[in-house]
Amino acid sequence: MDKIDIKARIAKIAIQRDSLVELLEKPNLGTLRIDVDQALEELDELVDEFNETFPEEKM
Repeated sequence: MDKIDIKARIAKIAIQRDSLVELLEKPNLGTLRIDVDQALEELDELVDEFNETFPEEKM
């Protein structure tokens, strides 16, 4: 897997971040809120790590 493939996959995942944010705003999530919040944190960490590894390819 080369840098272009990695960037494309991370971009595809990052696009779905908005869906997680919208889901987090729903009042009836219950304990699922913890999982959604964790997914958002991990997604943000993934993008941050990509940006640290490839600063010229920032997302």
